[in-house]
Amino acid sequence: MTLLPLLRRWALAASPLALAACAATAPPASVPAPVPAAWHAPLPHGGSVAGLARWWQRMDDPLLTELIAAAQDVSPGVAQARSRLAQARATQAAARAALLPTLDAQGTASRGRSTQLGMDEIATLAQGTLQAGWEADLFGANAAQRDAATQRLAGARAQWHEARVSVAAEVALAYADWRHCTQLLAVAEADARSRGETARLSRLSQQAGFTAPASAALAQASESEGRARATQQRMQCEVGLKGLVALTGWDEPRLRERLAAQPGTEPPAGLFTIAELPLQVIAQRPDVYGAERDVAAASADVGAARAQRLPSLSLGGQIGVGWISTAGIRQSFDAWSIGPVTLNLPLFDGGRRAAQVDAASARYGEAVAVYQGRVRQAVGEVEQALVRLQAADARSADAEAAAAGYRTAFHAAEARWRAGMASIVELEDVRRSALASDTAVVGLRQERMAAWIALYRAAGGGWDAAADTQ
Repeated sequence: MTLLPLLRRWALAASPLALAACAATAPPASVPAPVPAAWHAPLPHGGSVAGLARWWQRMDDPLLTELIAAAQDVSPGVAQARSRLAQARATQAAARAALLPTLDAQGTASRGRSTQLGMDEIATLAQGTLQAGWEADLFGANAAQRDAATQRLAGARAQWHEARVSVAAEVALAYADWRHCTQLLAVAEADARSRGETARLSRLSQQAGFTAPASAALAQASESEGRARATQQRMQCEVGLKGLVALTGWDEPRLRERLAAQPGTEPPAGLFTIAELPLQVIAQRPDVYGAERDVAAASADVGAARAQRLPSLSLGGQIGVGWISTAGIRQSFDAWSIGPVTLNLPLFDGGRRAAQVDAASARYGEAVAVYQGRVRQAVGEVEQALVRLQAADARSADAEAAAAGYRTAFHAAEARWRAGMASIVELEDVRRSALASDTAVVGLRQERMAAWIALYRAAGGGWDAAADTQ
């Protein structure tokens, strides 16, 4: 039988299989994102357009930049993301290789008694063989696996950036919390000193007979309360500093020295802007992008699993050369062959391949649900950060005015108390209000900075999938 009629018969036999190829089609690789058409939260005003990826440099605090870089270098989360990225690259390379032919070389040599040349002599035999093989990807199973690996590689790149963004936000928040903690400590220490001076004057006045023992006792109790508050605040600052040591991997003495040498600065009114539509902002979040790539990879996995239920065709071939030497006679030989051409028709496997399709379809549904949930979470995080930022900005002016007014009232009450025109109870009442207002001012600064950091993280940290070459 000639080759052409044989190919025709194969083509006729394979035509029903080609029609069955539609069964290997995968579910949609993308799903609609549940995002609103516009933000339902106030956008920050006054922020200049700056890259989110380096927003902390606008704070004019070189130490913060160094701490973030150090933390990213030692972070186990970043190391794990980097390892997953390397694994995804290797998986993609292996998936691509499955579409290409294979070529293997084999060499053998032996020495022994041989009668191949009609002589009973000791002979040396050597041969080398090249073996080639190729599986025709009839229904796209290997191509689907390659596409899935490519999508997972893109997701791994996004996860690597997400890990770095997470570390940057964590360090920035810990650093800002420590700075604000020291400001609260300064307020508490100043209050403790003021209470101590009031107690000292009360003791002198009591000794002179001008102050009742109960009033002196109240002043003494207020002094003790102030010292206890300052001690507790100092403890919180120490805990925060040790947290920075753990995050950055720096030696504690070095970190203390650098913190003492670098005075804290308040961030500008605006660090960056969020003015784009929700879909544009959410799309630049690496976790959302990674979840979207997982959907595409799961879709390709379904196509690959379905294609595994269809016939497969493979082709092999080999070329061999060798020689034999015995009794001074040397003879060479060579051989080549093409084939066999193997057509594998799955008939019965106990439902294993069907179960693999069902499992892949279930993973696809899970990936879609995770992606849609991640999008809703991202929208919520951005809008919550915007609300907190706007609320902190709106309260700042009133808090500053209240603090200034309470400080003035306290100084006036203290002057009247020194002149004997006000009671210690009145003085302590005004003092508590002044302390609460000063504490509220620092707390609002901390809340505002935390809102900026949350917005930075919620907006994706300035990641760009098109420019990401890591």
